[in-house]
Amino acid sequence: MALACPALAGPPFVTDDPQPTDAGHFEIYAFAQGAGGQDGAGASFGIDFNYGAAPDLQLTAVLPIETDMPKQGPSVSGLGNIELAAKYKFLHQEDFGWDVAVFPRVFLPSASKAVGDQHASLLLPLWAGRDWGQWSTFGGGGCVLNRGGDAQDYCLAGWALTRHVLPNLTLGAELVHQSADVKGGRASTGAGAGLIYDFNENLHLLAYAGPGLQNTAETQKYSWYSSLLFTF
Repeated sequence: MALACPALAGPPFVTDDPQPTDAGHFEIYAFAQGAGGQDGAGASFGIDFNYGAAPDLQLTAVLPIETDMPKQGPSVSGLGNIELAAKYKFLHQEDFGWDVAVFPRVFLPSASKAVGDQHASLLLPLWAGRDWGQWSTFGGGGCVLNRGGDAQDYCLAGWALTRHVLPNLTLGAELVHQSADVKGGRASTGAGAGLIYDFNENLHLLAYAGPGLQNTAETQKYSWYSSLLFTF
């Protein structure tokens, strides 16, 4: 995950939100994302598929093609770590004051020896959020069981604030932090700004970009994300 951009996201943000896809509906993101650091850059593109399997329950699958572009040596590409996840919202703002959800996510071993992690990992997070007027806020975090090679368990946290500035445009910003995910590595902190533009009820444009703020020489100097979202 060092340069391939954060794989954990409530698109377009790195921070996730507790709201699952509506029951019986689909949210499909055709995405491209990347990050750059002192030793090079990485990018991935693919499909993020979400289905509302039942009230308050979302099933997710992410299929990424990843590219590593080191400053020294040739670029390599391949199928990265496929993600399988289920989001369940168990508290509701109408009753509790906040929406709260769990969203465990399994990262399968990469099918390519050139990119991605060659071992499985598991994210166990808790996400919360609420809406008022034109504003929304959400965030939380969790820890990843990430053992194999030089990898180690790590934790992450983030919080975002968004606002509907026009009927079809939402803007937002966030702050995210992650502890070191490899032995001898460094923690990272980053900030970012994102937008969601609704062309109509079925087609949406999402974009995000932000700088690294902590240990950028060892982690990443910037990250970006863009996607087309199809909802139906």
